[in-house]
Amino acid sequence: MATDLTDAAVPGVVAELGLPGIVDVHVHFMPDRVLRKVWQYFDEAGPLVGRRWPISYRGDDDDRLAVLRALGVRAFPALSYPHRPGMAQWLNAWAAQFAAATPDNVASGTFFPEPGAADYVAAAIERGTRIFKAHVQVGQYDPGDPLLDPVWGVLAEAAVPVVVHCGNGPVPGVYTGAEPFAQVLARHPGLVAVVAHLGMPEYTAFLDLAERYPGVRLDTTMAFTDFTEAQAPFPRHERSRLKALGLQGRVLYGSDFPNIPYPFAHQVESLVRLDLGDQWLRAVLWGNGARLLGLPR
Repeated sequence: MATDLTDAAVPGVVAELGLPGIVDVHVHFMPDRVLRKVWQYFDEAGPLVGRRWPISYRGDDDDRLAVLRALGVRAFPALSYPHRPGMAQWLNAWAAQFAAATPDNVASGTFFPEPGAADYVAAAIERGTRIFKAHVQVGQYDPGDPLLDPVWGVLAEAAVPVVVHCGNGPVPGVYTGAEPFAQVLARHPGLVAVVAHLGMPEYTAFLDLAERYPGVRLDTTMAFTDFTEAQAPFPRHERSRLKALGLQGRVLYGSDFPNIPYPFAHQVESLVRLDLGDQWLRAVLWGNGARLLGLPR
């Protein structure tokens, strides 16, 4: 895979833009046994992955935190996600402990369509959780499930963002795609939702949703990289919309660290080579994420 920018060079690129670092809204830290199960699934190219997917960054939490900090990532969530009922509250408890011990981590949470979900989401927000993760593909649930309706309502009322993997990439799920989540937004138009991976491969449909609903954002996770462009290329004619939304605060930097099959630097490089301008890069790499997460100016 052709890539010229190295991880060691990323802080220099950021400094040239006059930024203090990077805000990465799509980073995964999980309990060790859960993360190792995730890595095993990728190693085996499981059905929801669909292709060879070597993990670039392994090691323990301390190792991966050191990598992020050396790259200049100044703030990041620890996104986790359950695949069955009864798992989310345990993940949230772990994430709260991780955030308390990790100053640059933004306190994160998750949920599943199950009785009591709205209550434990509200309790997590009360404790200081500032961003949530919903993985429609892995959880294999309908985002419009009645059990989730009060959850979306709690998040919308609190204006707490949720990163939602609801697109059809890398492999379509039963409830993925733009239309199921559009129905959620129709009921909760104030929801602050960050659509993971720009909604790939349905980029246009999710750009439409971002233009229609002011709370919708898009993260760049894995988009524009050689790995993704080989199978789900971003349409060139949509770059002007992408630029406009980025300058409006609606496109955020995401990496999927550590579960990426290439160096972190390649995601940064892929954004630079879009040639959308330094102002756009400053907004995407830092400003938009900093405002979303309420970071100090």
